[in-house]
Amino acid sequence: MKNDTHLQARQQQDQFGRRVAARLSLAAAELPHDITERLRSARLQALDARRAASLQKVPTLAMAGHPSRSPSGDDRMNLWSRIASAVPLIMLVAGLFAVYNIQNDRRAREVAEVDAALLTDDLPPSAYADPGFVQFLKSSRE
Repeated sequence: MKNDTHLQARQQQDQFGRRVAARLSLAAAELPHDITERLRSARLQALDARRAASLQKVPTLAMAGHPSRSPSGDDRMNLWSRIASAVPLIMLVAGLFAVYNIQNDRRAREVAEVDAALLTDDLPPSAYADPGFVQFLKSSRE
C-alpha cells in the first residue's frame, strides 16, 4: 500500500514536470540563443542527476539468516560503526563524571570557607551551639 502511494506520487510528479516542460518549451522560442543553450544544458544535467538518483535507490537484499550483515560480508565496518556509536555515550559519561567532581570540589571549598570563618571569628565555637545564639541571630536580622 505504501509503495502504491509512493508510485502514484512519483507519477504525479512526473506528469507535473512534463506539463511544466511543455509550457517552458513553448516560451523558449522567444528567448535568445545563448539562454536556450544554457537551458538545454541545465535540462541535461537535471536528467543525468535524476538517472543517478534512481540508480542509487536500488534496494540491496540482506543475507538470509543474517539481516544485519552486508551482502559483501564486511563485518569490520559493522564493528567500526558500533565503536563509533559508543564514543558519544562514553564522552557523555566522562562529562557527567567531570561535572560531578567539579561540583563536589566546589561544595568542599564552600564548607571549608564556612569552617574557616567560624574558626577565625571572635566567638568561640561553643557559642554557635547555644540555643540563645540562634535567637540572637534572628533578632539581629530584624
